[in-house]
Amino acid sequence: MGTPYRSGAFKRSNDSTRLVITTIMGMVFGYFVGISFPSVSLTKINLPSSLISTLDYAFNDDHRRAIERTFPENLGSGSTPLTPKIYVPSNPRGAESLPPGIVVSESDFYLRRLWGEPSEDLTKKPKYLVTFTVGLDQKYNIDAAVKKFSEDFQILLFHYDGRTTEWDQFEWSKRAVHISVKKQTKWWYAKRFLHPDVVAAYDYIFIWDEDLGVEHFNAEKYMQLVKKHGLDISQPGLEPNNGLTWQMTKRRGDREVHKDTEEKPGWCSDPHLPPCAAFVEIMAPVFSREAWRCVWHLIQNDLVHGWGLDFALRRCVEPAHEKIGVVDSQWIVHQVIPSLGNQGQPENGKAPWEGVRERCRNEWAMFQDRLSNADKAYFAQHGKTRV
Repeated sequence: MGTPYRSGAFKRSNDSTRLVITTIMGMVFGYFVGISFPSVSLTKINLPSSLISTLDYAFNDDHRRAIERTFPENLGSGSTPLTPKIYVPSNPRGAESLPPGIVVSESDFYLRRLWGEPSEDLTKKPKYLVTFTVGLDQKYNIDAAVKKFSEDFQILLFHYDGRTTEWDQFEWSKRAVHISVKKQTKWWYAKRFLHPDVVAAYDYIFIWDEDLGVEHFNAEKYMQLVKKHGLDISQPGLEPNNGLTWQMTKRRGDREVHKDTEEKPGWCSDPHLPPCAAFVEIMAPVFSREAWRCVWHLIQNDLVHGWGLDFALRRCVEPAHEKIGVVDSQWIVHQVIPSLGNQGQPENGKAPWEGVRERCRNEWAMFQDRLSNADKAYFAQHGKTRV
């Protein structure tokens, strides 16, 4: 009887031992699985397909809702993108698919910060843009000129000699805009950097040479007279004894502004046409925003010197003999410094300036031919006779 008893007790002891060992092994296994689980991808765990589908749906649903909040017009009830339905033909070309409220078609040269609120960037917005095409040799002349303009005037320098950092010796230069491309003219720069939409923030645009004496010029008074006399295109009067080509731009000492003149016999077929009226030179013109929108399109992309433009400016304002004039009481001196001419290249025994001058004359003839041909083509197409 004793033997069966001992045998039963031994069996129960073995069962208890196996249970303890199994429990310990399960705990150890669970521990290692637990600490390794965060680094294990769900796709590497052999989970039931129904569970994976549920997890995928939950993730994708959250993602879809986020997209719908950001781009509500691009997604329908499902996840298939829809074609945008916005089309605004009056938007600028290329922006027809945008809602008008997000379209920004115009810009400016206002300098902005890299931090803070955009609405707080500008403590003052200049009303006018003044551009000079410059080389470092004329820095003191430009310094004197810039000091004639208040904070209402934004300064933009086009550098034809590639030297820009040296201008930082002037405090105003640190607030100016600098654009540098070697051996180019102001009309080359104007065509590429002064698009009407880029300068739309400014009421008037000055496009000046670097060799102008400004001792007798006051910018604020000049703008007052331009507005008073309704000039959309103007220039300061020129000192009679320096660099004078046309009688129209000669300063008159007995008035604020003049809009016409008398030239040599035979030069003016009509007293309301250039060079007797509706005329300023290209050395120091000032354009209203509206006039510049037209003049910019008149500038030819490949004719960089601008010769001939002065005779065609009248196309951009009406009546031209009233809207174009010379401000006599704020006058300048043309110093006639051939600095840009020296940027040319000697060829066939000619000095650099001679090659530049020859191209100027050739461009003038080319511009006249293009304008004449454009007129003829227009009137022929529309069955009209040129007046």
